[in-house]
Formats: sequence, C-alpha cells, structure tokens
Amino acid sequence: MRPLWRHCVFLVGIGDCCGVCLLYLQPCTSPGASDFGEQWEKVCLGKKTSRKVPQLQISERRLLLRLGDAVCNFLAVLIALRIWAFVGSRDYNLGFILVNSWWFILLEALWFMVASANDFYDLKIAADWMRSAATLFQIVIQITIVYLVIFFVSPRDALPRLFILYYAITSIILITVWRTWRPFLIGWTYQPRRAMVVGSGWAARAILEVLETEAKNEYDVVGVVSHPSTHAEIDQTVTVLRDGKLLAATAESLNASEIILAYGSEMPGDMFQGLMDAYEQGYTITPMPILYEQVTGRVPIEHVSESSWMIVLPIETNLLFNPYPMLKRLMDITLSLIGSLIFALMLPLIALAVTLDSPGPIFYRQERVGKGGRTFKILKLRTMIPEAEKVSGPQWAADNDPRITRTGKFLRKTRLDEVPQLINVLRGDMSLVGPRPERPFFVEKLSQNIPFYRTRNIIKPGVTGWAQVKYNYGNSVEDALVKLQYDLYYIRHQSIILDALIMLRTIGKMLKFAGT
Repeated sequence: MRPLWRHCVFLVGIGDCCGVCLLYLQPCTSPGASDFGEQWEKVCLGKKTSRKVPQLQISERRLLLRLGDAVCNFLAVLIALRIWAFVGSRDYNLGFILVNSWWFILLEALWFMVASANDFYDLKIAADWMRSAATLFQIVIQITIVYLVIFFVSPRDALPRLFILYYAITSIILITVWRTWRPFLIGWTYQPRRAMVVGSGWAARAILEVLETEAKNEYDVVGVVSHPSTHAEIDQTVTVLRDGKLLAATAESLNASEIILAYGSEMPGDMFQGLMDAYEQGYTITPMPILYEQVTGRVPIEHVSESSWMIVLPIETNLLFNPYPMLKRLMDITLSLIGSLIFALMLPLIALAVTLDSPGPIFYRQERVGKGGRTFKILKLRTMIPEAEKVSGPQWAADNDPRITRTGKFLRKTRLDEVPQLINVLRGDMSLVGPRPERPFFVEKLSQNIPFYRTRNIIKPGVTGWAQVKYNYGNSVEDALVKLQYDLYYIRHQSIILDALIMLRTIGKMLKFAGT
C-alpha cells in the first residue's frame, strides 16, 4: 500500500508550481507593470530591430516551437518517472530510466500527433496565450484519454495507473513556463523580419494585405518601393525610385533585412539590376508567391495573370524515382482497411439512428468529378430527407438547412457521413487526402467563374483535404475560390508528411464536432 503522505507531498508541490505559473500569466498590475509591458512589447513586437539581429523565417519559428515542446516533454517524462518511483518506493537510477525509456518515445510521438491535430504550432495560436492555454489543456486531456483507453484494454498491472497523472500535470507546467517565458529566454527569435516590399499592382497589394492581417507579429513592413511607371497602382504610401540601382541604398536607409519582390507585371530593367546588387550585399530576396503560400497556406489564384500562371502548377521533384505515389497508395489501402473495420462495428447503431430519424436508405450514391475530369459514384451516409433535391435541383447545403435530418446534423458535424468513401479509396477512385470531389453541375458553374478551377482535377480527389482542415464549409462561389487556393497549395506541396498532418487535423475536427 503506497503511503498517502507521498501523494500529498507531490500534490502540494504541484499546486505551488501551478500557482507560480498562473501568477506569471496574469496581467501586471504592480507599479512596475508598465515597464514589464514595455519590455514585453519590445521583445515580442521587435521594436527598434536591427538588421544585424538574426530574424527567423516562419518555418524556423514553428520548428523552434516544436523543439522547445520536445525538450519540455522529455523533462516531463523524466520528472513523472521520478515521482512514480518516489511514490511507489522504487529505486530511481539509470537502470530504472532505461527500463522505462519507451515512455519517452511513446509520449513524444503521441504529443506531436495530438498537438498537430489541435493546430498547436499555428503561430497565431502561439502568439495568443489564452488560446495557447486552452489548446494545451485540450491536448493533455486527449492524451490522457488515449492513455486510459490503452490502460483499460491492457493486461492487469501492465501500465502504471497514476503515471499519466504525473505526466499530465508536469507537462502542463513545463510547457506553460516555456511558452510564457520564451520571449525573454530567447527574445531575439521574436524579432519580426523587417521587410521592404518592391513591386506594384495586384502582387504588392495582395502581399501587403496578407502581412497586415495574418503575419503582423512575423513581419514589419518598413517601406514600399516602386517604379515611377507603376507606383500609382498601390493604395499606400510608396517610395518612388527613378533609378532602380538605388534599391540597396534605400533598403539600408530603412534598416530592412528582407526584400519582398511583388511585381504582377514585368519588372523594369534598372529595378532588376538594383535587386541583384541588394542580393550581393546580403539582403534576403523573397518572391511574393512563395511568401504568400508560407503565410496563408494558399496559392494566390485570383491574382494570377498570363505572365505568372506557372505558380498554380505542381512543384516537380528532381528525383529519378519518386516514392511518394507508391507510399501514398500503400497508406490509402492500409488505413482504409483499418478504418472500414472500425466503421463496420459502428454501422449497426448508425444505421438504426438514420432509419428511425427518417425512413429511407442508409447510404446514397452521388455522381462526382474525379481525376482527369472522369465521373464516378461517391458513397455517403444519408444525412438529408429522401429526394431532397427533387424540386429545387442541385444546391449547396446551407446553415440550418431544413433538408438535413437530426441524425444527419450529427453525422456531418463528426464527418462520419464521409467514412463510407473509404470504399471509393479502395477501388482507386479516391485517395484519403486530396481536393474534395465536386458534382458535375457545380464543376461546370465554378469553372466559368473561377480561373484554373479544373486544375484541381489533375490528382485524385480525397476523403479529406487541406481546404477542409484550413477552411470552414462554404456554399458560395467566393468560398469555392478560397478552397481552390488551398487545394492548389496541396497539389503543389503534396507529401507523406503533409498527408499525415491533414489526417491528424481531420481527426481533431471530428473530435471537436467541427464538420459542416
């Protein structure tokens, strides 16, 4: 029997640590609060940033978050093992740690899967401590649930019952401290990149809007430079350079560290020469489409012109043998078989609910457009009343749509209505991840209103996709345009890692009832 006092000592210590963390998270109200706030603003928002100070790329900032969390998780497991040994009167030594070393691998892997499913490495969430705290608690609760499920199906005494409690509390404390004090521990990583936008027209307008709305903490636009013949196309204060060779000098005067090239049309020759001079002097040159994709996860399709249409094409690999298609198909078959077996166990209950709620078939088939424009029949659970479009004809589902049944609302929220499409995946009509297949009626309509819309048909459609995890359900041409931007981003950057991330985020949305 483990002594009760050991648990009490541990819980009191944890309580003290939580109290300290909460104090740090509270807004400062002391006489020195203004100094604290000014210091935080200076560190977080990059006041008076020097070009000589290292300024991380967006991808590097996300990597730093992951590395910090990995260290915290390692320490959390180490401390949890120590507490477990202390409470159970076990010897805590190197041999004990090595015997239980599999915990480090298991919980690190589980952490990053659940964290990715909850968008914990979204820089917008990371910059908002309230959202970070809420997301952190969600992650720990979900990991605890997964552990308890494994615990109850495992043989007796195969897993320690209280270890997950020690790990959960310790990980919350360590990651809270890391995320809260990160600006002060490694404040230079918070310095926004001082960017000078060089360009005109739609490209300059689009990137300025995106940096202002979606990357305010990552980028500080210190100036906009354009050529005399094109500067009038930008609705913003612009520095007009009559001699493009002065570009590097202008960047130096603005203390810029990065030059964003945003020309929607042909660049003047002297401006190009100035750009080359700036590059030779060590300035980072970033094309607008690349930065736009990094910040938004979308391709700026509505701004593509005849001279820039290639940005919608997939990025070709230089490998003599590309294993991705083979690995993707293997993953499709394996996970679809596993998913189908799990779904088969749930189907009797779902079928009963669908039938009792609305008489009619349990499944229904609908024609969709697949790879190469070929049509096929998609399989779904019925979520609407029978013959829902007999009078109205094809139309998108709307909020509070009277055609959707009560059971159908639940199935749509959890996205369980899409699970039967695993049969389509096994048949080869679809993949697990890809652009969602659309109906021929809407494909014809959207192709007339959205440029490059049919480009999404160059790969197999998916049960889920990048647009589905990044954007809410849409029922208009404007929504279809945004979703196409996400689909084209996936087509350009598709990989096993991106596929895994999309599937994890899909699971996260299913658990949150965040479907349509």
